Amino acid sequence: MPAKVSNLRWLWLTLAIVLIDRASKAWFETQTAEGWRHELIHNFIYLVHSRNAGIAFGVFSQTAGTGTRILLIAGALVVIGAICWLLVTSRNAGTLSLAGMALLLGGATGNVTDRIVHGAVTDFFEVLFGSYSYPAFNVADSAITIGAVLLLLDLLFGHGGHGAKRERIETSA
Repeated sequence: MPAKVSNLRWLWLTLAIVLIDRASKAWFETQTAEGWRHELIHNFIYLVHSRNAGIAFGVFSQTAGTGTRILLIAGALVVIGAICWLLVTSRNAGTLSLAGMALLLGGATGNVTDRIVHGAVTDFFEVLFGSYSYPAFNVADSAITIGAVLLLLDLLFGHGGHGAKRERIETSA
């Protein structure tokens, strides 16, 4: 099967992430008020309802006017386009890389959808490590993190370390 067609089979994972992310955010948006907080595991895991108009860890959230919002949406769309292109055109990508790209694509799509529709991203998981409170996150953020880890693992230990060399050989022949 040609690489382009077989790589597209990973879009099921992207679609699953987008649907789970949107469904979970929609539930929190309709069932709880912003600022709502519920402890799941004492002093460790909380469900919260927060909104982040910035990017990861609240960066740019204090300056998130219309211009910043448009810039963040445009940037996310460029990243989504680049990941789509890589997913479709990668000839020798390993399973970890393809899964990683699909997860990154799903997470980025879920969060940019939130930003377009609501102007901010809804977050609902919060984890405490002692006195440190990890910034609230959502399903899309988790998919982005796991996707990045999979890509890194494949690059360092798997197929990715040799894929670039093989692809150069195939394309030059």
